[in-house]
Amino acid sequence: MSKVAIVTGAGQGIGFAIAKRLVEDGFRVGVLDYNAETAEKAVAELSADKAFAVVADVSKQAEVAAAFQKVVDHFGDLNVVINNAGVAPTTPLDTITEEQFQRTFNINVGGVIWGAQAAQAQFKALGHGGKIINATSQAGVVGNPNLTVYGGTKFVVRGITQTLARDLADSGITVNAYAPGIVKTPMMFDISHEVGKMLVKMMSRVCKLLLKILPSNVCQNLKMLQQPLAS
Repeated sequence: MSKVAIVTGAGQGIGFAIAKRLVEDGFRVGVLDYNAETAEKAVAELSADKAFAVVADVSKQAEVAAAFQKVVDHFGDLNVVINNAGVAPTTPLDTITEEQFQRTFNINVGGVIWGAQAAQAQFKALGHGGKIINATSQAGVVGNPNLTVYGGTKFVVRGITQTLARDLADSGITVNAYAPGIVKTPMMFDISHEVGKMLVKMMSRVCKLLLKILPSNVCQNLKMLQQPLAS
């Protein structure tokens, strides 16, 4: 029987590219997104048989757990979870608001914690280990200008990933992360647009070069992380 994966934020961008690659590799995939229309459209493009749409706000613990249960009830198993969902506001220090801070951390950090927690619970109930793969970012490796809040969340995700890798190893659960740079997605266009208004000449030259990287280019590294040898 083919393996089952859940990808959060799979309605578009990198998440959709990951889900597409997993389906191509023989997985059945739970397409989790906060937008029902986007999730259903993604499933229609992927495979009505191999993909299944579920809706959840990843910042909400109960919604994530319920969505994971729906995928397991539908496909009968769960082997890989990719916590990809996130938001990336442009935040020069003097513009940061409390609402912006809380929303970004709740989605980017909370989404990883609740996704990992739901994955652990399902792996335990199913009687086997599994793989958790979290989205950090190049902005969580080296600080990027005007991305204080987003970059901060991605540094946190790196720490969570390293901690969970130790915590869950004895249960046969591996925890890894991937750190994309500038990738041609709707999120990145939003960032480049806002930052570009402040640093027009410099950023436009950089983005023209780096936006040649596509979401599909990220998938090869994730393919390696979900293989048995990654254990």
